[in-house]
Parts: sequence; structure tokens; C-alpha cells
Amino acid sequence: MAERIEQRLEDRIPELEQLERVGLFTRKEIRAVLRKASALEYKIQRRALRKEDFINYIQYEVNLLELIKKRRARIGYSFKKDEIEYSILHRVHSLFNRATGKWKDDVQLWLSHVAFCKQWNAKHQLSKVFSTMLAIHSNKPALWIMAAKWEMETRLSSESARHLFLRALRFHPECPKLYQEYFRMELMHAEKQRKEKKEFEQAKMDLGEFNYSDEILNGEMARIVYREASQKIKGVEFQLAVLSIAKLFDFTQDLQKEIHESLQTKYAGDPLMWDYMARQELQLGSLQPTENTTKQKKVSEMAQREERCCAVFDEAVRAVPTEDMWKCYITFCLERYNRKTNSEELKQKRLERTLSVFSKAHESNLLPEVLYKQWLQLLLDCSLSEKAVEVAEAATRHFRQSMETWQMRLQVLIQLKRDDVTDCFEEAIKQVKSKGTLPLWTLWVQWSEGTNSKEDTEALYQRSLHATTPPESVTMKEMYLDWTYRNGGYKKVKKLFTSLCENRPFSLDFFRKMIQIEKEQESCKMLHLREYYERALREFGSTNTDLWLDYIKEELSHPQGKPENCGSIHWRAMKMLEGDLVEDFVSKYTLLQTGHL
Repeated sequence: MAERIEQRLEDRIPELEQLERVGLFTRKEIRAVLRKASALEYKIQRRALRKEDFINYIQYEVNLLELIKKRRARIGYSFKKDEIEYSILHRVHSLFNRATGKWKDDVQLWLSHVAFCKQWNAKHQLSKVFSTMLAIHSNKPALWIMAAKWEMETRLSSESARHLFLRALRFHPECPKLYQEYFRMELMHAEKQRKEKKEFEQAKMDLGEFNYSDEILNGEMARIVYREASQKIKGVEFQLAVLSIAKLFDFTQDLQKEIHESLQTKYAGDPLMWDYMARQELQLGSLQPTENTTKQKKVSEMAQREERCCAVFDEAVRAVPTEDMWKCYITFCLERYNRKTNSEELKQKRLERTLSVFSKAHESNLLPEVLYKQWLQLLLDCSLSEKAVEVAEAATRHFRQSMETWQMRLQVLIQLKRDDVTDCFEEAIKQVKSKGTLPLWTLWVQWSEGTNSKEDTEALYQRSLHATTPPESVTMKEMYLDWTYRNGGYKKVKKLFTSLCENRPFSLDFFRKMIQIEKEQESCKMLHLREYYERALREFGSTNTDLWLDYIKEELSHPQGKPENCGSIHWRAMKMLEGDLVEDFVSKYTLLQTGHL
């Protein structure tokens, strides 16, 4: 092994001598490079190879290349690159090849090699990297697309890119993204040929051997790709993605027309198709010339475009009366309403239209639950409080068992300070299954704290403890403890704590809150703190190291503490903690003893 390393270091000598001779590095720096290279070489020649060692070696060589590049720029010396940089580049490629050969499944390693090749313009080497990588990772469409794009955009070889796409489709015959990028590539190839032909014609050159097929120039290859893909990939999303690509090229009108017809024929029942067709009305209007027009005329034109969009949406909800279709319609209306405009008239029109569409969807019983919240918010923003109350009530009739809908209605009533809040809470708790009522109870007690008497709020807290499931009651206990301390003082909260400790489960924060309350008292008693820590440790002593350490700190720092108890607490912690937590506790305890924690 030592002989091989010595040989590798000797191979470096010519490039290092050149670096010193041309004044890029000093003799001292050359020696430092040799020492570092020697250390790195030994690491990658061991029997038990580590990926990190190769990465560190590669990173060192890349940094060296960057440093040489900066020093060349500083002194203005650009010669001897064959003897210096190319030698280092060859070594980096060799390191990458060894690493990727050893850890073939590490895609990030392959991508690092690709990035390095691109950075240093190593086209021949990159072609080899892509070839090897795709042979191993043929199951990853993104890598095929990356390789094909490089062939098309960097090497300007549409033939190689097409060959890669066809190979990729043999492995992934139903991958939408592959077909989309293949479609884009064929259109780019057609555009490139159109430009070449135009330049030749402008230069009045004889095309001669250059044969520009009219079919290719008009995007016929892309049409073939589209038709093939349409047979294998169903769904309006793919059609729309392909159409958006086709629109980027100005010679694809016939192709766009074909995709439009396919959309309308095959996906007449899909909300996304109708959404696209409606929004097209907005785009078609924007293509008309608007120069030398007044602001009033622009507003009028925008209102007309939006009316045309809504006419298509109206037809859509009649043809496809589904929740998804209404959702698309409402989303469009909200987008237009939230769009900034200086015209109050246009703003009012958008608002009226949006509220009207919400009402129609609601009357059709096809308004999704999630959109009721947006409707209510819009009504409240417009100060239509009575209508908001009516809508909130209607929402809970439609979705009786939905906790979120009841919560939404209650928040509206609370915001408007209505008198029937308590009745609504009672009805909500009755309708919603007990398993998911925690948000309702927390909202109820929070409202009660600011509205009702202390007695009513306390009764509500007591009721919530019995009404919620055991895991949910943990949160209510914490809130009850905090409220009692704020409103009843220390004696009352201590009594409540003792009472609540009779029924599991508990949270760690429940005990920590009580410990904090005790510490805030002027006559903080260590006896009480011990009681709270002991109770907490019975529940969480096997899973929480910090609790033990805090207990020890308390014994050490409290005026009434007994430092001699620390040894006993430490012994109990070692016995009670599980698995790796013992080691974690020991390290933290050591830091505590040395004053670093």
C-alpha cells in the first residue's frame, strides 16, 4: 500500500514543480500540499473504505483547482494548463469513478460528478458519466431527462437526446414527465431548424445538402409524441401540461388546436378542463391591443373578459354539477376579487359575483366544507354579520359531525358577541363525537374565562375533564391549573393539583407548571418541590433525563435543599432510565458537576 501511495505522490511532482516554477505556489505551499495529499491518499487506500474520505479528497482537489484559478487571474498567467489543471482534473475524475464504483446506489455522488464535469467543461467525461449512471439508475426518470437535456442544450445534439428519450420510455412507458420533456425537445429541435433555414435564406445561400423537411419544421415529430403519449397517459393534467409547452412556440397553432379538441372531446366531464377553458377567455382578451386606451376603457374590457369567463363557468356547473367544479368557479372568483384595482365599480362587481357564486353553490348543496370558512370570512370583512350567522348555521346543518365547521360557527358568534354562544356550544358538543371535541372545549373555556363568572368557568373546566377522552383531558388539566392559579391563588391551585393527580394521564408540562408556581412563591418550600418532582418522576422518570437533572439542581441550589440527596437521585436515575438515555444522563450529569451545565 505504501509503495502505491508513494507512486501516486511522485506522479504529482511534475504539476507541483510547474506550480512553483511559474510562481503560482511557493515551496512552502508545495510541501503543505504534498503532506495533505499523502494523508488523504492513506485514507482512501485502507481496507475499510469510507465514502467521507473520498468526498474530502475530492473537495480538497476542487478547492486546489479554485485556488489555482484565482491566482492565475491575479498574476495574469494562463499557460501550462495541460501540465497543471488537466492533471488535477484527471485525478478528480479517477476519484469519482472509484467512489461511484464502490457506492453505486448513491445518486447524490453521481450528481456531484455530473456537476463537476459541467463546471470544468469536461464534455467527453460527462458523456461517459451519464452512460454509466443511467445503466445503473435506469429506474429514475429525472436522470434520463437530465442527460437528454444536456445532449440537446449543451452538445446541441437532438439525435442523441431523442435516442435517450426513446430508451427512457422503454423503461418508463407511462411516465408523464418523460413524455412532456420529449415533446418539448422535439419542438425545440423544430424551432432550431426553422431558425437555421431562415438564416440560410437571408444569406441567400444554397441549401444544397441541407434537407429541411416541412413536417419536422411544423412540429410533426412533436405531434407523433403527443399522440403516442395520449394513448398511454390518461388525465386532463397531462393534456394541459403539453398544451402549455406547445404555447411557448409560435409555429404550433395546428398542434394546439388538436390538443384543444382532444381536451373538449375526451375530458368534457373533468372540472380542470372547464377551469382551463374558462380562464382562456381571460387570456384571449389580454392578447388584444390595449395601447392608447383610457383607464375607464381598460376597466370595462377587464369586466367584459371576466363576464365571459363566468359565462363558461356557469355552463360548466350545469354540465358538471360537482363539488370540484364549484370549487374551481369559486377559486377563480376569489382570485379576481383579491386582485388589486383602483376601480371601486370593478371591485364591487367582483364582490357581488363572488358572493352570488357562493350562494348558488350552497343552494345546490355542492359547496365543499373547506370553502364555507372563506365565505364566512368574506362576509365578515364586508360587515355582513347577519348573513355570516345564517351561513355558519347552514354549514353546521350540512356537516353536523364536523368539529371544524362547528368551531368556525362558534368563532363567528364569539366575534359578533351573540347571546346564543352557550346554546351553540351545547349543541356542538352533542353533535360532534367525543373523541374530537378538544378544540371545542378549549374554545369554550377560553370564551368563558372572559365572559362568564369564575364559578361557571370552574364548572365548565370540571365538566370538560369528564367529557374529553383521557389523552385530550391532559390539555384541559394544564389549562385548568393555569386558570386556577391566575384567579384563585396558590392555596387553591395546590388543592386542585392534588385533586387532578388522582386521575391519569398527565403531561410533563402539567408537573412543570406546578413546580414553576411553587418557585414563584415568596416562601418556596423544598418539601413541596420534592413532592412535585417525585410525582413527575413516577410518570416520566424512565424517559426524561432533564427531569432528573432539574431535581438534582434544585437540591443543590435551593436554600432548603439537601445536596447529600443528589447521590441517591443519581442512583435512582441510573436504575430507572431506559436504553441510551442512561449514557445521555451520565454525560449531562458530568457537565453539571464540572459547572458547564
